[in-house]
This record gives sequence, C-alpha cells and structure tokens, in this order.
Amino acid sequence: MNMHKLGDLWPVSALTLGGGGLGQGWGETTREEAVATVKLAVDRGVNLLDLAPYYGDAERAVGATFEGVWPSHIHVTTKCMMGSRHFEDIPGRLRKSLRLSLATLQRDHADIYFLHSNICPDDYVYEDYPDYHVNGVVPWTRFVEEVVPTFEALKAEGQIGAWGITGIGLPRSIMNALREDIKPDVVQAIANLMDSPGALRRYEEPPEPRNIIRTAKNNGVGVMGIRAVQAGALTAAIDRPLPDDNPDMRDYMKAKPFRDLSADLGEDPAELAHAYALAMEGVDTIVLGVKNRDELNAAIDAEARGPLSPEIIARIDALGLRRQIPRMPIDGEAQ
Repeated sequence: MNMHKLGDLWPVSALTLGGGGLGQGWGETTREEAVATVKLAVDRGVNLLDLAPYYGDAERAVGATFEGVWPSHIHVTTKCMMGSRHFEDIPGRLRKSLRLSLATLQRDHADIYFLHSNICPDDYVYEDYPDYHVNGVVPWTRFVEEVVPTFEALKAEGQIGAWGITGIGLPRSIMNALREDIKPDVVQAIANLMDSPGALRRYEEPPEPRNIIRTAKNNGVGVMGIRAVQAGALTAAIDRPLPDDNPDMRDYMKAKPFRDLSADLGEDPAELAHAYALAMEGVDTIVLGVKNRDELNAAIDAEARGPLSPEIIARIDALGLRRQIPRMPIDGEAQ
C-alpha cells in the first residue's frame, strides 16, 4: 500500500481503518468479524487505526485483537468529545477519557489524541441546534487556554505522541486553529466528492473542507480524510434505516447521478468514491468506515489499482455535486 508522510509525523498508509464501522455505526457486524477485519487490515498494509470510546465496541474489539501485544509499526488514535457540561474541569475530562481508552486498548500511550468537539467563536450560536453546546462544542478561548495546554502536557508526559482536531466545527475556527503558533499535528477533514459533512454539520455557514485541507498543508499539519463515502450516501445503497429528511439520506438522493455514472463506468460507487478521495490533493490518508472484511478488501483493492484518472475525476466533478461558494479567504496553493 502507498505510504505518505502524515504532516510532520511518521509515514502513514494511504488507508486508515476507522472505528465507526467496527463499532456498528454503519450497519451491523459482530465482535468476531471486527477482530478479523482489524487483522486483515494490518496484513494488507494498514498501519493506522482511528478509534474513539463512543464508536460502539470498536476500542474493545481492537484491544481484543492485540491483547496488549501491539505490532511496533501500528499506530492508534483515540478521541474525546466535550461541551459546556465539562467546562469545570477540561483537563480532567481529557485525561479521564484518555486513561479509559488506553485501558480498553491495552496500551500505555496513544499516537494521536483528537478533540472531537466543534470549535467555534466564543459568542457563536448554533441556531438549529440550540442545545448542542452542552455536549459537543468548545469555544475558542477554552480551546486555546485549556484544551491546547492539556494536549501539550500529555505529549510532554509521553501519554500521547501527538494531538489533533476533528475539522467539523465552524470552518473559520478550524482554519484559525491550523494557523496558530501551537497548532494541531493532525486534522481530520471531510474528503468526499460532494464536499459534504452530512449530518455532522451543525453550523449555518457553508462547509469548506478543501480550504481546511489547503490550510492544513500550508501550515505543516497532517490531514486524515474522513467520510469518503459520506456515511453511505456515495454507496450503492444506505445500509441502515434513515428518515428521508436525514442529511445523509438527502445526500444519497442527491448523489443519484454519481451512481448512474458509476454504473456507466462499470464501477462500484463506494470503490469509486474511495478512489476519488484518495486522489484529493493534500490528503495524507483516508479513514475507512468499513464494518467487515469484504468492504475492507474492496477499498484496499481500489487503492491498489492506482490513482483515478484526471478524466474520470473531471466527469465526477462535472456532475455538480459539490457546488459551494466559500465565504472565507483561502490560503494560497500548498507548496
């Protein structure tokens, strides 16, 4: 499998195994299948596992896979989400979440520890989600004055190797974080052919995933691409029940021209969507949301076939599925 430098960190496989599918976030699986999927991923060249304590059974499944004997070349992430109900002790929240994840994983450190909350200006209001701040939002001042120093302390103590942010908050705040003097080592950014965060988007402004990726690369921050198949919207069929007004289901209906094009090309939509994400400039690795070995093999086989041709990329872009106008000035082209 192709390898790329993850920012200023180590070489990372082009594909990362995510925990969402292993933990049944994208349809049903079993502990046995999850363990077998992890083993197969490692055998086929994946060297990064992207996990979180709220990805169902994922951390337990991975812990059971290695039973405390981790291959030296395998890296792992974990995450912490917090909101206003945790603000009395942000360092305590970060430390406790990390401690519990490491115990579950049977490890003494995490290679990357992510803040999974939205980052936004101190006075920002999520108009359509007025209670979201309670569990999923960290205002800018608390991020800079409390979250970042705690991450840096955990690095100094050897409990984490690096830290990052999930770039699903307000785009201008994410890009500001990537330009700070003390900045994340890695950002997880939306990387799909629709430029859509789907149900992850809680703010009113347009998403700007490609500007986030460009800003990261211009500032030496590694990029892990997430939602390559946009929560199933870019696959042949949604594999879990969703109401018609769910953002991911709306994206699925919007993506019908992409499925039609995939059929014309004789390609599986999910494999084509993964190939498109792998070709996106500035993305170091794509996080897979697969839940079993069949889905994993399909994604790895798609990567092994090599880069998607510019002609196919142009045909996908010509479908007009990612027409959005950025509201913020963008950084210059990455060098």
